[in-house]
Amino acid sequence: MRDFWEYASFVVTALALPVAIFFFMLEQRKERNNEEEEAYQLLSNAYNDFLKVVLANPDLHLRTSEALEHPTPDQNERTMIIYEMLISLFERAYIVAWNEHMSEVEARRWNSWDDYMREWCRRENFFNALPLLLRGEDPGFQHYIQRIAEEERGVVIQLN
Repeated sequence: MRDFWEYASFVVTALALPVAIFFFMLEQRKERNNEEEEAYQLLSNAYNDFLKVVLANPDLHLRTSEALEHPTPDQNERTMIIYEMLISLFERAYIVAWNEHMSEVEARRWNSWDDYMREWCRRENFFNALPLLLRGEDPGFQHYIQRIAEEERGVVIQLN
């Protein structure tokens, strides 16, 4: 009977332990994917909230490519505040979602942010405000968005 229990113990150790480890690792991966999806969703919601601010300020013409002609001091101030909100959101997305070696899912998620950044960098007012907006931001993010802006506009940005 003792041999039976030793044999059973060996079988459990040899078979069940690796299976348990496999399922544990699988669960950890699912949890990590859920956390990444949640972070992406929070960032997406924040961008949607940002767009509501843009919609609430139609006089600023933020969604047009050309700069607003003869803006008032109030319009200039509101524009800069909104752009600061956007840069902050882009930097947060960069810090949370970007890395050099992304999986296919991570790259798909990141491409949305890359598209948003490119879209905004094509806008004259935003592009012209970048040197001021990027002061004090994460150096990796600064480099990334400067490269995007240069690709989209064909102009080198000099930070002050």
